[in-house]
Amino acid sequence: MVKIRLARYGAKKRPFYKMVVADSRCSRDGKFIENVGYFNPIAKGKSEKIKLNLDRITYWKKQGAQMSARIKKIVQLSDKKEVEI
Repeated sequence: MVKIRLARYGAKKRPFYKMVVADSRCSRDGKFIENVGYFNPIAKGKSEKIKLNLDRITYWKKQGAQMSARIKKIVQLSDKKEVEI
């Protein structure tokens, strides 16, 4: 099954997540099909906290991809133009 989920990048105590489309059998930070955005939970000031490619996310949802719970929450918040999580 194909899933849209977060892959963790960044340093220790400074997380940065890429939103990726991946096969559910692959590891969290392993091989992925496509990168559809990012989430920076510790962004401050003028740096972007969330960046999404909603066209590609809707495409993958139509193809049958399942979103993780955290991705659903982030997409809903970005639709409302709220970036505080």
